[in-house]
Amino acid sequence: QVQLVESGGGLVQAGGFLRLSCAASGNILRFSVMGWYRQAPGKQRELVATITSGGSTIYADSVKGRFTISRDTAKNTMYLQMNSLKPEDTAVYYCNAQLTTSLNYWGQGTQVTVSS
Repeated sequence: QVQLVESGGGLVQAGGFLRLSCAASGNILRFSVMGWYRQAPGKQRELVATITSGGSTIYADSVKGRFTISRDTAKNTMYLQMNSLKPEDTAVYYCNAQLTTSLNYWGQGTQVTVSS
């Protein structure tokens, strides 16, 4: 059973920064893709950033240049460094890990609130 535990969310002023962490059970390189998604109130969950087992990354246009996804394979942890935060970044952020196209795992989510 795969467990993903997010941490690092909180309340920050616009222009500030936060770093989210996603600690996975076991070797994270076994996941073909890991990523961060977010869901704001009344909106659908959306992709924020992903990183493949080979290290390739993808970002949503709304966060390009502000957010950075990374991982530490020794700690089996994925990160999301979020800089220049905006009120519209307010959401619950979820960690995702994909073993195969049909085996997809989610963390419990961590709240990020950006005040104006």
